[in-house]
Amino acid sequence: MKLFTGLRKIRISERTHLPFLKTVVDFDIVLEIGYGEERGRPLTLKRLYLLEICSPGTLRRRLARLVANGTVTREKHPSDGRASLLLIPAPTVRLFTKYTGVLSMISASHFQ
Repeated sequence: MKLFTGLRKIRISERTHLPFLKTVVDFDIVLEIGYGEERGRPLTLKRLYLLEICSPGTLRRRLARLVANGTVTREKHPSDGRASLLLIPAPTVRLFTKYTGVLSMISASHFQ
């Protein structure tokens, strides 16, 4: 088992397939938004704040950058005009799907 060889390949894959995720906080934000969407309960900004991923200021800055580069989208809440839903667009989902395939391949070859 070559632990660090496998971990290095995972990091290279992350930089290649997910270049828009600059920090672990970015990864966590996208992960939580996608998880909420998968469960059928898309997150609002308030619910994202309540997860306490990081400080509110950092969350606001990171989310603004993710929205600006198209990694996350905002959509009007259907029943509350004051709120917006945070969603992961299809191109981002495809990149994550590709990334998980690479993770499966790397883990099968290095962590058995």
